[in-house]
Amino acid sequence: MNNGNEVEKEFSKHANEYDSYNIIQQIVSKALVREMTAEPKRILELGCGSGQVFKNIDFPFEYYKAIDFSKTMCDIHPKAENLEIVCLNFDSEEFFENISGESYDLVLSSSALQWSKDLKKIVKALSEISEEVNAVLFTSNTFKKIFELTGTVSPILGEQTIKEAFESCFSCRFETIKYNLEFETKKKLFDYIKNSGVRGSSKELSYKEAKHLYKNYDLEYLEFEVIFVKGKRKTK
Repeated sequence: MNNGNEVEKEFSKHANEYDSYNIIQQIVSKALVREMTAEPKRILELGCGSGQVFKNIDFPFEYYKAIDFSKTMCDIHPKAENLEIVCLNFDSEEFFENISGESYDLVLSSSALQWSKDLKKIVKALSEISEEVNAVLFTSNTFKKIFELTGTVSPILGEQTIKEAFESCFSCRFETIKYNLEFETKKKLFDYIKNSGVRGSSKELSYKEAKHLYKNYDLEYLEFEVIFVKGKRKTK
């Protein structure tokens, strides 16, 4: 995995324009909330961003903790009564110390945990504070053709790695969905890649590499793949 600070910089750099470039993230956030079968009173959200999930919560809750590693994102997240916004990297020891001993009815996460350096460690910590987790993560098949053309490896976790991490502590139902996002022009397509944040900390291409990619990318759409996870803590 790439350096977490680089991912943070990438998201923070585009934070104020993020909502106009995160169409897929908005779709999956709505789906994540829509699939909830109950109205939990205590909720923990990891990777809250600018509030895509929270904006879709339309029921009363006792306490909602929203965590994100980008201060810029935390600053523009909606504010509300009984909502606490915490700026923390979920791979840091500070994060594990922060949630230790807490108790939640549900953990939510949308389009965030695929960046984790140690997803299995996070899942184990979540299983100690909540019986249930609902998450959606991008997989390494997102932007698949781009990585093939550039001969680079996606910084995003693969589908199998994600499944194994969650199944280590939760009994899970998985659903993997592919999305194609079409664009009117190639320029708009490449502007989206630059500003969406999905590429995270992928290294910048050289001018020659970028020119080769622009010339040879022959699709009118970008490929996305997401995996929905619904997990219940395993009984010991």
